[in-house]
Amino acid sequence: MSDASAPGHRTTWFVDGSNVVGAGADGWWNDRTAAFARFATVLAGWTNAHEDQVVLVFDGASEPSIAVVAGGDLRIEFAPRRGRDAADDRIVELVEAHLGDPRRRDAEGVVVVTSDRGLADRLRSGVSVEGAGTFRRRLGLDVGGRPPRRGRS
Repeated sequence: MSDASAPGHRTTWFVDGSNVVGAGADGWWNDRTAAFARFATVLAGWTNAHEDQVVLVFDGASEPSIAVVAGGDLRIEFAPRRGRDAADDRIVELVEAHLGDPRRRDAEGVVVVTSDRGLADRLRSGVSVEGAGTFRRRLGLDVGGRPPRRGRS
């Protein structure tokens, strides 16, 4: 992966928001909307620290408390449909549209943040992939943990 922090270097990050939030051990499962809003706020702060563009994509319907965080070089999108792989499909569409720009010669400077192997396998050759845990550490967030399993009653 290229060094996104190099002066004058502009990377475009496509972030699988649900996947990255789900990689944390911060109780996100208790209030998914609040967890998404907290993550978007942290990501907005990170985005403001450099010149990279960031597109954050979440599963589910648009939520004003999350969308309001967008601005500057941070764009927030919600998958336009419900169901399995909805956000993944949207990320692939966005990456392809970005790479379809006639000024682009290759996928250098494009990073998709996800730990979803299925999504990673669908990306064009040359697109970099950064795992959710690595990205959380980049942002200074905790890593690990899963929601507690519910036992049978």
